[in-house]
Amino acid sequence: MSRRARETFSAYHPLVNMTYFALIFTCGMFFLHPVCLGLSLSGALAYALYLDGKKALRFGLLYMLPLLVLTALLNPAFNHEGATILLYLRDGNPLTLESVLYGAAAAFMLIAVIFWFNCYTAVMTSDKFVYLFGRIIPALSLILSMALRFTPRFRAQITVIVSGQRGLGRDPGRGSLWRRARQGIRILSILVTWALENAVETADSMKSRGYGLPGRTAFSIYRFDRRDGMALLFITGCGAYIARGAAAGGLRFTFFPVLAGAGGGLYSLSLFAVYGLLCFMPFFINAREERRWKSFASKT
Repeated sequence: MSRRARETFSAYHPLVNMTYFALIFTCGMFFLHPVCLGLSLSGALAYALYLDGKKALRFGLLYMLPLLVLTALLNPAFNHEGATILLYLRDGNPLTLESVLYGAAAAFMLIAVIFWFNCYTAVMTSDKFVYLFGRIIPALSLILSMALRFTPRFRAQITVIVSGQRGLGRDPGRGSLWRRARQGIRILSILVTWALENAVETADSMKSRGYGLPGRTAFSIYRFDRRDGMALLFITGCGAYIARGAAAGGLRFTFFPVLAGAGGGLYSLSLFAVYGLLCFMPFFINAREERRWKSFASKT
């Protein structure tokens, strides 16, 4: 059995999953303290590696590492604030240490959010999203769930189309530039036609099932049990403690005009510890279940 098949955090109630990712996205986008950025990226990377293994590592090296370097270099090229001047550029503008570090912090934040979003798409499936919001906003929840599956479905379908075209001798990667352009346009046309047909079929299917009608009931396999309650209590408790600490300045960090921020006191260290537990919560849950699985397998 694969790791993803044994993945435990996704088996929690959808409310627990949604609350966790909503909190982790909020913290990841608003906390620019270097320690918070490191914890967020480490937790996201650990969870992504657990879910996808070498695929996540390859994604990080091929796409995220160049994005990190590009984002870190772009900011000092346009932002010249800061008191610590490293050198002067050819146009006379200074290159400051603060702008370089701010660019690196923004890059780390962006990559961490991307990795968290990859984990989100693996855990929060469309049926979970519709389960949570279907009764409150049925039309919008359906649209959002379809939008979230848009990219992976189109990626899978375009792979099928390209394979079919290659089987017919229409490989889009061979031939002259004009021939490859024609094959690309043909593939795009087939993909758009499939998307329109799929949209009509989805609309007819949902209409025939009475989606959105008053009084309509739906089967659900999700049950909120004691385990979900404990996890939700832990997430909300961590969120409340972190929010209170952030409001009190325990996670404050500024880049301009000079580097300054909290981090030396016991209160800040406790905030970092709680935030670290929150970021690594899915990984710890899965690691615990992995040990239980191996122990059970060794006994049998």
